[in-house]
Amino acid sequence: MYLPDFDYYAPDSVEEASRLLLEYEDAMLLAGGTDVLPKMKDGVLEPKVLISLKNIVLHDPSMTAVRYVQGQGVVIGGAVTHNGLVFSEVLQERYPSVSNAAQTIAANQVRHAGTVAGNIINAVPSADLPPILMALGAVVTFVGANGSRKVNLADVFLGPGKTTIARGEVLTEVCIPDQAMTGSTYFKYALRKAGALATVGVAAAVQLDGTVIKDIRVAFGAVAPVPMRAPKVEAFMMGKEATDEVLEAAAAIAHDECRPITDFRASEAYRRDLVGIFTKRSIRKAIENGHC
Repeated sequence: MYLPDFDYYAPDSVEEASRLLLEYEDAMLLAGGTDVLPKMKDGVLEPKVLISLKNIVLHDPSMTAVRYVQGQGVVIGGAVTHNGLVFSEVLQERYPSVSNAAQTIAANQVRHAGTVAGNIINAVPSADLPPILMALGAVVTFVGANGSRKVNLADVFLGPGKTTIARGEVLTEVCIPDQAMTGSTYFKYALRKAGALATVGVAAAVQLDGTVIKDIRVAFGAVAPVPMRAPKVEAFMMGKEATDEVLEAAAAIAHDECRPITDFRASEAYRRDLVGIFTKRSIRKAIENGHC
């Protein structure tokens, strides 16, 4: 299908983009376009105005950079592509789990164009980046007419396709803060080995004190209306060694804590079983990564 008619703007700054978003009520931002353009072709989205970020990226290289900022953490520009995460030396050194999660997204052509901000703002429950970023305590920055504000990523999602981003705001960066977490990982199950949306995704990050889990974050994807933390699993694992018996108990808690639906990819019961299995695997692998 053809794209419907629309007006096109390419502002030079985030502030100008914010002004245009406020001026035109039915405007949308265009970065990689891997979600917006196909939905426009299918008639799912019908924005009258598209606001491109291409000139902003040219004027502000930080929008496409992954860098370590002393005293802050790893800062990922909103326009960094998924392949930008895959091949980032900073992430491969500090948080390879994020690079690995990005590599599971769609096909190489999509990873070459799709952006971090788009993967978050589209608020697709099965998105691959939010679980691992939430497990690592990521914070996002929104910039709008009233300045900038920082929000914990876990607090961004309200429901499928719905977030706390205000009209006129642009997601400019994601920060993985400096932390004591020593190992992390992301496991995904999909109907195909490559290019498929997650049927279930589970991420975990751990801090170890010898063989004991001193701190832990676990996050689920594709098993609730939004990517979600698993506080019951986290509370249970705190202060314990990840023995087979303990992990079996954590899997049972995860099975009950997630909130999946039945759809064409999997039944609710199957997703619950997978969440339990992948919770065990992700915690065990995060611990192994922490010992590396």
